Amino acid sequence: MNRFRGAIVPIALLILWEILSRVGVFSPIVLPPPSAVAVKWYSGLLPGLPYDPATESYWHWMFSGEMPHDAIASLGRVLMGFCVGAGLAVPVGLLLGTSDRLYALFNPLLQILRPIPPIAYIPLAIVWFGLGNPPALFLIALGTFFPVLVNTIAGVRQVDSIYIRAARNLGAGSWTMFRRVILPAASPFVLAGMRIGIGTAFIVVIVAEMIAVSDGLGYRILEAREYMWSDKIIGGMLTIGILGLIIDGAMSRLNDHLLRWHRGLER
Repeated sequence: MNRFRGAIVPIALLILWEILSRVGVFSPIVLPPPSAVAVKWYSGLLPGLPYDPATESYWHWMFSGEMPHDAIASLGRVLMGFCVGAGLAVPVGLLLGTSDRLYALFNPLLQILRPIPPIAYIPLAIVWFGLGNPPALFLIALGTFFPVLVNTIAGVRQVDSIYIRAARNLGAGSWTMFRRVILPAASPFVLAGMRIGIGTAFIVVIVAEMIAVSDGLGYRILEAREYMWSDKIIGGMLTIGILGLIIDGAMSRLNDHLLRWHRGLER
């Protein structure tokens, strides 16, 4: 029942939007009605050519529409950039969190670089990597890196000292301490940082695709803006929201699965 209750406000807004657009309150060029957006979005899912079994597989034909192609391209960049950024941030965060000397040495630099938005690196990314996927992946990895890094460091440094003293009294060595005490205690922070990082990656990929690449949802939205195709712009935004919802739901389920032991997630 609660799930249906959460749909009341969006449905009411869509109905109101449709009515106001139909009576002429909004220009169809500036803000087309939801029905027009739905038609445009659905047409973008369909393949442009009839299926020819002699030249292509059925699955390739199913995903040969403009919208699926762009969605897959954007999602692939998000996942690749996220893996690079998080893959670097977790070990660096664990290292800085467990070493007071390294933390004191590198923390000022991190606090200078962390507030700089990834979008500000676009000119440098193009100068360094040119156009195409490399600058986009660099920006996505950069946007992912700092949320995961900061949360990992915080998780390690906030491990309860009682756990550490108890492990030492039981004779735990440095590696055992790290593997059996510090890493499990910090894992909720690390996973929370990953969830934030994947959300940031979705924001960055759209901006990067508007600048550096020739496909993807960001590129398609920019193309639609040039031709004043508002229905296509909103359709692309809707696709981004759906992909983000799916990825966030998957991350939430993964967190619940990996943190079954955590007291706050016990059923």
